[in-house]
Amino acid sequence: MLHLRIIVPAALRPDVERLLHGTAAVTHVVVLPGAATQPVGDLVLADVVREGASDVIEALRALGVEAIVAENVDVPLSRYADRAARRTPGLGVDAVVWEEIEHRTGEETELSGAYLAFMIVATAIAGIGVLLDQPILIVGAMVVGPEFGPLAALCVGLVQGRWALVRRSLIALVVGFAVAMLVTVGTTWLLDAAGLVSKEMLVAPRPLTDFIWRPDALSWVVGFLAGVAGMLSLTSAKSATLVGVLISVTTVPAAANAAVALAYGVRGEAVGSAAQLAINLAAIALAGVLTLLVQRLWWRRTRRARPAPTPIAGKRADASTP
Repeated sequence: MLHLRIIVPAALRPDVERLLHGTAAVTHVVVLPGAATQPVGDLVLADVVREGASDVIEALRALGVEAIVAENVDVPLSRYADRAARRTPGLGVDAVVWEEIEHRTGEETELSGAYLAFMIVATAIAGIGVLLDQPILIVGAMVVGPEFGPLAALCVGLVQGRWALVRRSLIALVVGFAVAMLVTVGTTWLLDAAGLVSKEMLVAPRPLTDFIWRPDALSWVVGFLAGVAGMLSLTSAKSATLVGVLISVTTVPAAANAAVALAYGVRGEAVGSAAQLAINLAAIALAGVLTLLVQRLWWRRTRRARPAPTPIAGKRADASTP
C-alpha cells in the first residue's frame, strides 16, 4: 500500500475528492483545507493499494495536480485497507507502480561522488579478492557495488522510451567502471610496490575465483536469471531479494580481474574478464527489459478487469459496509 500526500489548489479539491472517494483502491481519505503553504493549497491524504496506485496517480495528474508525494506503508492494520485490496483486481506484490520505478531508477543514474566511491571500493576489494583467491572478498565486492542501479534505469528507459534516462544510465555505467578499473590498476601497482601482492599471485592456480575470467554459456544463463530476479525485486520493492541478486553476478569482480590483469600485463586474463563483464551486463539488461515488458503486458490485462478511477456521484467508497 502507498500513502499519498497531495497538495491541490482549492478549486481542484472537489474533483480530487470525488476521484478518490469513487475509486475502490483508495481508502483513508483525509482533507485539510488550506493546510499547505508551499505550494499554497489544500492538503489531501489518502492510502491506495499498490495494484491501483498507477491508475490513481495517472488520474490525479490528468486533473492537473502537480504536487504528489507517495510513501510505502509496510503495516496497514485496517479493515478498510483490506477491503480496498479485495475490491481491486490483481495482487499488490505483482503490481508495478511505474512512477515509483521511474523515480527510484532515475536517482541511480547520477554520477555522484558516493556512486563513484562505491564503485572504486567494490572494485578494489574484488581486485584483492582475485589475487588472494578469496570468494568471501568477491561476495563482499558484489554487495558493495552499485552498478545494478544504472542497469535497472537502463531497462526502464528502454521500455518507456525515455532516451535521456538511457543515455544517463550508459554514461554512469561506462564512467563508473572505467574510473574504478583505473583506480584498481593504480592500487595494484601500489600494493605490489609495498610487497603485499605480486604477479605470481595472479598467474598461480586460483581454483576458487578463476571462473571470473573464464566465461561460458552458464555465465549468460546466470546473468539472465539474475536480471529477471533483480527487476522483480525492484518492481515489488523487495530489497532483501535484491541483495541476493547482487551476489550472484560477476560484474564488479570481472572488472576488477581485468584491471589487475592489465596492471600485470596478463593479456589473456584481461580479455577473458572483459568478456565476462560484457556477457553479464548484456544478459542483465536483456532480462530486465523482457521482464518489464512481460509485467507491463500482464498488468494491462489485469487493468482491463477493473474500471478506471472515476468519480461516483453522491457516494463515498468507504461509506458502505465492508
